[in-house]
Amino acid sequence: MGSNKTVTDIDRSIYDIRDKENNDYRMRSGLTEEIVLKLSEEKNDPDWMREFRLRSLEIYNRLDIPDWGPPLSGLDIDNISTYVRPKSDMKQSWDDVPEDIKDTFERLGIPQAERSSLAGVGAQYDSELVYHNVRDSVSKQGVVYTDLESALRGEYAELIKDRFMKLVPPADHKFAALHGAVWSGGSFAYVPSGVHLDIPLQSYFRLNAKGAGQFEHTLIIVEDNAYLHFIEGCSAPKYNVANLHAGCVELYVGKNSTLRYSTIENWSKNMFNLNTKRAVAEEGGRVEWVSGSFGSHTSYLYPMTILKGKGSSMEFTGITFAGEGQDLDTGAKVVHSAPDTSSAINTRSISKSGGVSTYRSAVVINKNAKGSRSSVSCESLMLDDISRSDTIPAIDIRTSDCAVGHEARIGRISDDEVFYLMSRGMSEEDARALIVSGFADSVSKELPLEYAVEMNNLIRLEMKPER
Repeated sequence: MGSNKTVTDIDRSIYDIRDKENNDYRMRSGLTEEIVLKLSEEKNDPDWMREFRLRSLEIYNRLDIPDWGPPLSGLDIDNISTYVRPKSDMKQSWDDVPEDIKDTFERLGIPQAERSSLAGVGAQYDSELVYHNVRDSVSKQGVVYTDLESALRGEYAELIKDRFMKLVPPADHKFAALHGAVWSGGSFAYVPSGVHLDIPLQSYFRLNAKGAGQFEHTLIIVEDNAYLHFIEGCSAPKYNVANLHAGCVELYVGKNSTLRYSTIENWSKNMFNLNTKRAVAEEGGRVEWVSGSFGSHTSYLYPMTILKGKGSSMEFTGITFAGEGQDLDTGAKVVHSAPDTSSAINTRSISKSGGVSTYRSAVVINKNAKGSRSSVSCESLMLDDISRSDTIPAIDIRTSDCAVGHEARIGRISDDEVFYLMSRGMSEEDARALIVSGFADSVSKELPLEYAVEMNNLIRLEMKPER
């Protein structure tokens, strides 16, 4: 398995194409062995990673498009550029980031958030990290927060090799294999035993290039008796061609540790968001997911947790907002593989102007997971009579010694509530936005203040009449 070619055999012209609009370099569209080898050379991969990419490419070529989500009409991977290099290497000082890139992130509030409330921050622009920094006080506790590519060549190389795409193997589905072949950028976070970080780490991903893909890989390891809150933000400008996001997140949570992973996604509505996120929790470990999805043309997004150790637990709190032209297929999965484990899934979905919101979940209670408990609650709010909301739960129980519950509710905004708020001086638009914000409160209250404000602003923006 592998290739007989070397990077010196590759036609250099596959890479030297300038995106005139953004003044960035990109590889040719499509996916070939030559492109994968060139990307591996660009990244200075160790031998094992180059072979891993090539094996992933072979798997990708064998697999079919998944059939468990909405149709991916409009996405032609042969027309997606899998690697775009901005005109900057990674900086540790914000002042050294090129002005046009810095301006983009400053409009998103990244440096202000770092100064006020973050232990460390990473910013990825297209396929590369352009900024990464961590507070000295955090580093002194033994916490590592850096870009994954640097960590791959440093003292944690063997640890990464042992964990990389073990939770999400390339054979899992076609887009996992695509990710394994062309991944680029992303973050590595390591929290030693006994360390509790009081303030979060954050990564922010900006896909700015037209017709491109972003394939960042995030790997987080929280050792025993530790705590981390990690925040991920995503955005992209709107173009008239398809963009693709097929990132991967792998979370390892040690004994009696807690990892909270919060995501606010504001992709543009030409984005196909096919992200894969998976976590495993050891004995007494806890995984907390907080997810807000407000963009993309089509989404496949189902964070999964494997409760491997006795007494481990998982909680998922999420909200999805589907507007005109959006088909968002989201939810959560959990596998109980040990005794006395517990999970709770609480989701809210909103659809308007013909948007389609689908909640898809899976709860598996294995036969050795005696004494386990799971509860699932999903509520949907449709803002008109042309939108759609579906709930597709799956429950697989293999032991009688457990307690599992599921409830679902679909409703519409009450005209009486709108009338009451309008009688108190609010416009109809503001009244509806306030009701929807209240519906989403279960998510916003789980976020730090500035991110809760951002989410409520996104809701108000989505509530504005379509232009």
